[in-house]
Amino acid sequence: MEVAVIKTGGKQYVVSKGDTIAIEKLPLDKTRGKPVWEVGDTVVFSEVLLVDNGSDTTIGTPVIKGAEVKGTVVLAGKAKKVEVVKYKPKSRYYKRVGHRQPVLKVKIDSIS
Repeated sequence: MEVAVIKTGGKQYVVSKGDTIAIEKLPLDKTRGKPVWEVGDTVVFSEVLLVDNGSDTTIGTPVIKGAEVKGTVVLAGKAKKVEVVKYKPKSRYYKRVGHRQPVLKVKIDSIS
């Protein structure tokens, strides 16, 4: 089984063919505030740090030149809402704030 370590969105992910990963912090369309990516688009990750095909392991310094991981966008939208509550008893202080982080789910198609 072929395994790779890729770097994207400020994080590193261990992926293999057929995996689905949720990625944060990929570019957004500034005018709409939505991801540039649409469902069905092909994403190419060129920052590959390690590739292991079962018998041979290649480690990059810091990246492997010419290595790519390709995937297909499954979902482009926002994650579940995270709610933050601030409360102080006996002082009538209660603040409630919600936030939805943009997320991109990608199914890995190939490692080369």
